[in-house]
This record gives sequence, structure tokens and C-alpha cells, in this order.
Amino acid sequence: MKKVLAAMLCAALVLSGCGTMSNTAKGGVIGGGSGAAVGAGVGALIGKDGKGAAIGAAIGTAVGAGVGVLIGNRMDKKAAELAAQLEDANVEVVTDANDLKAVKVTFESGILFKTSSFALSDASKAQLTKFAKDIADMPDTDLTILGHTDNTGTPEYNEKLAVDRAESVANYLQSCGIKKDRMTIEGRSFREPIADNSTVEGRLQNRRVEIYLTANEKMIKDAEAQASAN
Repeated sequence: MKKVLAAMLCAALVLSGCGTMSNTAKGGVIGGGSGAAVGAGVGALIGKDGKGAAIGAAIGTAVGAGVGVLIGNRMDKKAAELAAQLEDANVEVVTDANDLKAVKVTFESGILFKTSSFALSDASKAQLTKFAKDIADMPDTDLTILGHTDNTGTPEYNEKLAVDRAESVANYLQSCGIKKDRMTIEGRSFREPIADNSTVEGRLQNRRVEIYLTANEKMIKDAEAQASAN
């Protein structure tokens, strides 16, 4: 089911990313106040397991309220578009390490991978092709791709499998025209389940890939220039 949800990846627990739905997130909230600290100040914004880089840590200055509104509006619009176009994905508006709105897309596991596999199905490729096409108008964004597994097999096996799944998605997106230097991949093994691994249905949901679309340095600087001009 396609959804656009307002969500927050906050404090040190963030991630601990060829029909129309309404977006419940409020564009003016993110980036409010005197500005959000970014760059070196987001060192604690890492994975739950203490590994991995912060998502969306694009620059090392402060992002002000006006910038947050401008970027938030773009991310809200893109999330709504993706939710309307992607039939087998869940789309959320989240907050990245810069305290800016970002888009998180979770492709439903049954579409992406079978047990112990990192091969993309034809249905997966079709959805990823749509995704690449739908973000072609946002070259000033970065993508963080996280691979997840169920708990079948050893931790060591699943660490590699999760990375392989993320890499499969990144490689296919590159074949669809997404530049490799925009993408960061990481494996999360079975450390972050979203369903019960003791059931077949739960394991299916946990075999997933999440893609985070975040503002890069160019988008932030362009928004700063636009905010200053206004």
C-alpha cells in the first residue's frame, strides 16, 4: 500500500536512504528557529549499532529556517509524486542529519528479493526504473541505500547479503542513469527488523531495501541563495 507519512529520525537514533495521495508533513516545521547544526555536529547521528555515516550530512555550516522551508517543499512534492507512481513501495517524509526534510522509499520485500538472494526480479527492475525516472528532476540530491535481511543464517552471512542487496539496487539505478557518486550503500543485516522474524510473513517484510533521498550541498546552497534573495 502506498503511503506518505510524516516521520522523524531524531537525535542519536537516526536510522539507529528508469493515484495521488495527500502529504501530511508540514513544510515550515523543519529547519525552524535559528538554524540547525550540521556537519561535524551530527557525529552522533549514526546507526543504532554505532556503525555507519549520518544520512544527509551534506555540509558543515548551519541551515536556517528559510532554507528548511524551501527544501521541505521540494521533498514534500517529490514524496507525493513517488507515492503516486510506485505501486510496491512505501514513501515517507523523514528528517535527515541536517534537520532537513528527506524522502525515504522502502520497496516491499517480496518484490525485491527471495530468501538468501540479492538478485533483482523483473518486477523489482520495473519499480526501480520508475523510481530513477521519477527522481531525474532532482540531480541535486544524494541517495543512501540500505540493505536488510531476515534472520535466516548467521550474522556474518547476513552482513554480506545485506550489502549485496544494497549494491544490486545501486548498480541497477546506475544503469538507469543515476550517477554512482551520488549513492552510498550500507548493509544492516537483520539488526533493524520491521516485522516478526518468527513468521514467514514477517521475514518477507524484513528482506527489504530502503532508499533515502537527501539534499546535497548544491541544493542547500541554492536554497540559501533563494532565501537570501527573498
